[in-house]
Amino acid sequence: MIDPWSSAILDYEKLIEQFGIKPFSELLGNVDNPPILMKRGIIFGHRDYGRIIKAMREKSGFAVVTGMMPSGKMHIGHKMIVDQLIWYQKQGADIYIPIADMESYSARGIEFEESRELAITEYLTNYIALGLDFKKKNIHTYLQSENKVVQDLAYILGRRVNLNEMKSIYGFSGSTNISHLYVPLVQVADILHPQLEEFGGPKPTVVPVGPDQDPHIRLTRDIAERFKSKFKFIAPSSTYHRFITGLTGDKMSSSKPKTAIFLSDSPEVAEKKVKSAKTGGRESLEEQRQLGGVPEDCVVYEMLLYHLVSSDAELKDMYHDCKNGTTMCGECKNTASGMMRKFFQELSKKRMIAEGDARKILNRN
Repeated sequence: MIDPWSSAILDYEKLIEQFGIKPFSELLGNVDNPPILMKRGIIFGHRDYGRIIKAMREKSGFAVVTGMMPSGKMHIGHKMIVDQLIWYQKQGADIYIPIADMESYSARGIEFEESRELAITEYLTNYIALGLDFKKKNIHTYLQSENKVVQDLAYILGRRVNLNEMKSIYGFSGSTNISHLYVPLVQVADILHPQLEEFGGPKPTVVPVGPDQDPHIRLTRDIAERFKSKFKFIAPSSTYHRFITGLTGDKMSSSKPKTAIFLSDSPEVAEKKVKSAKTGGRESLEEQRQLGGVPEDCVVYEMLLYHLVSSDAELKDMYHDCKNGTTMCGECKNTASGMMRKFFQELSKKRMIAEGDARKILNRN
């Protein structure tokens, strides 16, 4: 059982075997100009992504849905979702970004006004600073608590879901509060409502998520089939990306500050954090020169792989220089931390401008 509200590191291969997630590599050759996250295997799995490839090829309508739960600071691992949204925006997708303030309230105990403020100052501000264009007409952002269409749809869909099913998917127990029990249905409605006739549906929809969110995808796909005759829903597609490893070697998590580089960190702090990160180096310099490093176990290399090096050829050289012992960990850390500092210098400038635009998105000046 997968808990969408925990921070456990998951076995990606087991997910593919147990839950029917297909390897993304089998479709990669069919994607025109795939983004780095696809090419480098960071997006590792999918459900029915062929529908999305077909829609992009035919330039027909499709939607992308990805929510944000405002419960803490955004860290650099969250950048992966924004990178995907930017790419999909260029492909002409209708983008829906529900702000899961109802989930934040029920699962984290965060009041609605606090959720709104976090959504503005952390999430929307960073989304804009990272390059997502909210001025385009095909992007839709809303608070769950203020979207009556979503709430009404969740109520209707709940008619075909029972308590035993929710327990089996999420492990809910007798101590689970009723609000928490209900919010997965709101998330199902978030994903399916772009397919309603009033929003131009039905149409293929893709949900890019981390693998911990797969229970929501499975529930949504099941419910879509149950209401196919009523709403003509197409079961949503999904993609799954690997988590970036935290600075200490655990999963990067907003609730564990020592593991994370936050997008609100100063350039100096971000640089310092990279220099303190766990590496894949050997116990001694001599051993590393003889045996080489282990980039597969290196947090610093992951930063280069996920976020800092756009050139595949350059990244390949860095990988091999580590593996054959040409580059030592200190040298690699200096290179990566300098890149991170430069990235955060630009991001910090953009964040200062972005907050004003973020407030306008939720109509709160």
